[in-house]
Amino acid sequence: MPNAAPTLRLEGVTKSFGPVAALRSGTLVVQPGSIHALVGENGAGKSTLVKVVGGVHRRDAGVVELDGEPVDFAGPAEAKAAGVAVIHQEPASFPDLTVTENIFLGREPLGRFRRIDRRAMRDKASGLFRNLGVDLDPDRPAEGLSIADQQIVEIAKAISLDARLLVMDEPTAALSAVEVRRLFTVARGLRDAGKAVVFISHRLDEVADLCDTVTVMRDGAHVSTDAVADVTPDELVRRMVGRDVAELYPKVASTPGEVVLRVEGLESTGTFHDVSFEVRAGEIVGLAGLVGAGRSEIARAVFGVDRYDAGRVTVGGRPLRPGDPAAAIAAGLALVPEDRRLQGLVTESSVVRNVSSVARKRLARLGILLPDAEARLARDWSGRLAVKAGALDALATTMSGGNQQKVVLAKWLATGPKVLMVDEPTRGIDVGTKAEVHRLLSTLAAEGLAVLMISSELPEVLGMADRVLVVREGRIATELSRAEATPEAVMRAATPGASRSDSRTEGAA
Repeated sequence: MPNAAPTLRLEGVTKSFGPVAALRSGTLVVQPGSIHALVGENGAGKSTLVKVVGGVHRRDAGVVELDGEPVDFAGPAEAKAAGVAVIHQEPASFPDLTVTENIFLGREPLGRFRRIDRRAMRDKASGLFRNLGVDLDPDRPAEGLSIADQQIVEIAKAISLDARLLVMDEPTAALSAVEVRRLFTVARGLRDAGKAVVFISHRLDEVADLCDTVTVMRDGAHVSTDAVADVTPDELVRRMVGRDVAELYPKVASTPGEVVLRVEGLESTGTFHDVSFEVRAGEIVGLAGLVGAGRSEIARAVFGVDRYDAGRVTVGGRPLRPGDPAAAIAAGLALVPEDRRLQGLVTESSVVRNVSSVARKRLARLGILLPDAEARLARDWSGRLAVKAGALDALATTMSGGNQQKVVLAKWLATGPKVLMVDEPTRGIDVGTKAEVHRLLSTLAAEGLAVLMISSELPEVLGMADRVLVVREGRIATELSRAEATPEAVMRAATPGASRSDSRTEGAA
């Protein structure tokens, strides 16, 4: 649509929160019938820009136009009424309502005597899903819907509101490969129907696969806008971080030492079976496999969050009591969970309180917590991990995803662990911070820490692990050395029904 006005135009938009300039020069032009990627490091200003577009924040200065007309939304309701829909990474549905009721909540079609026409409402929902090419039961309760299905419900709601602009904020972070493909099919259908789509992602392979145009932001300002076909991923990375990321997977040479963590015959009925492996001091062991294979469940059982039915875990040669995280911590285990916001942080607490939370007992004297010791511990680890926060008393909820992840890492490293288990250590964080986290893990391993790393990103596993354990359907399917761990070998071992003839240690630890 070369002659049509842009669906969205922002130019020179600024937004400050007190002395902090979150958006210094937000510029974005999105054409109808296109998918426009918005990329940048955490803290680059993407979220603030989206909140201005969605009516959550009002800009301080600059131009915002929708279909060529200036707009200044006083709130999200005004933005929705104008045709703007923001699809969040983890949408919030009303679990006790059906899918149809969630779509039409507050604007249900009325029939005779002004009663809700449930048949008409259901038929409309069915039509929306049919047009999106998605098979979703309109009558099923929202409770128990996957994140992917919740996103589809939000997209259907946006279409029912005749949204012209859909903003997808990190929509694939928690989706499986099959769910990502379905979402991409829906997004392409929206583009072909003339909608404008803004796609925010840290995954540059997805940007290349899905998007037509890409805008890079850095430090709250516009850096560049190009056709996706005209720019390489390496160039995008350079623009995002303002420097060359020479090595995304820096590997410090280390020599594995004694076995620190030994798992023998671990069994949890219906979840995982006969799981045995070892992790040595000074090495990074990758736990790879498809989503749902049981990797996170194994780590949670080892740490004591979940109980298991049989087997044994030893740390430093000493058996660990099952189902007792406190005993695991005392023995030298640390677990950085997959969901940092719900399981790793107290978001309404300060950086100091989060970093010191697990180590607080040893900071106390005669049962009294010493604030100076608490602040010193937080300052030391925040400095080592380069946590970017205005002050140590800043709330965790105000920080970018990458810095939140660093705070969770700092919290557990402050306990002085022998074994660090990290579940999806770089999910949802930008490429620059990924390189920092990878460098930290590699350095810690070189200093003698035993690291068990769970990741759904195969390049991360192959780039960082000294050994790779592939989990398939709750079992360790094979163990591969760093030299043997190719993408083909890992995927062959991870995929049910694939040939097992090349698996070196099929069924072993």
